[in-house]
Amino acid sequence: MDKKQLLRDKIEHVSLDAFDPTALVDAFGKMAFQARNSHRAAKIYEAMLADKDCTVIVCLAGSLVSAGLKRVLVEMIENRMVDAIVSTGANIVDQDFFEGLGFAHYRGDQHADDNQLRELAIDRIYDTFIDEDDLRICDDTIGRIATQLEPRPYSSREIIFEMGRYLDQHGVAEHSIVRAAYQRELPIFCPAFSDCSAGFGLVHHQHQAAMAGRAHVSLDAAKDFLELTRIKIEAGTTGLFMIGGGVPKNFAQDIVVAAEILGHEVAMHRYAVQITVAHEHDGALSGSTLREASSWGKVATQHEQMVYGEATVHLPLIAGYAYHNKAASHRQDRRFCRLLDGAVASS
Repeated sequence: MDKKQLLRDKIEHVSLDAFDPTALVDAFGKMAFQARNSHRAAKIYEAMLADKDCTVIVCLAGSLVSAGLKRVLVEMIENRMVDAIVSTGANIVDQDFFEGLGFAHYRGDQHADDNQLRELAIDRIYDTFIDEDDLRICDDTIGRIATQLEPRPYSSREIIFEMGRYLDQHGVAEHSIVRAAYQRELPIFCPAFSDCSAGFGLVHHQHQAAMAGRAHVSLDAAKDFLELTRIKIEAGTTGLFMIGGGVPKNFAQDIVVAAEILGHEVAMHRYAVQITVAHEHDGALSGSTLREASSWGKVATQHEQMVYGEATVHLPLIAGYAYHNKAASHRQDRRFCRLLDGAVASS
């Protein structure tokens, strides 16, 4: 098969409006194993949204957007079901911003010949294909955005906000996490921002600036940490909805300790839900339980639930339960970017 044939069937993103899972999830509550865990997780997420004092932080790890979950996440933003996002760079840049530019992910085959795919400049994520030539355009676009910014250190949140501004003016796709967050002044943090297309774009930007003897944009990882910690200090009560684990999970949990280091007595995250396929027995973070995080002073144990399942199945069910029960109908946009930009301006 040639490249055109392989990149033929686009991934279609599921919408929360496409189905109402409330009856199914309620039935799960009368079952056992991960069905009952999923029901409890859905009720905890619903409680986060119903708590008028709670700021909800959603953490994203793994390849979620490429797998067809973009519209779910956009609809969560549009319906005030999330107040801040902590993510891997892949979800935000290589996948969401990438699609915002008009590119797509395609249904592929996990048994494809990877040597042939490489010859055709097709990248594979399990059973999903991406056009490498399109990714290079995404890399280049990040570099051009950086070149237009004032040369100084930035948090990932600040650069992603500018990416949202770019999509708001030049974007092609109807739905985008980055653009929806920009429009609602909702902060997105990527603690390992260079580990994605943003890294390629910024490397090129810095190299070109050095060759021309110009100052350049740089990333300030500590500023990321400080900004999210300021949100915790401002918010007080917080809840975590974590899809996957890794860096986003630990980064969001750590802000409780960081706030204390800054001299603020804050409560542990009151609510916490994690969807993961990892296990705890090897000590790796993606599978470490939320109760373990309590020993570190990060997560309270009264409203916490681990769900051991795959995100493409469980996220639409849990988010859809809260969505169709209108758990967030009373909530307002918190617009934390205003807080953070104000703190920068006054410092």
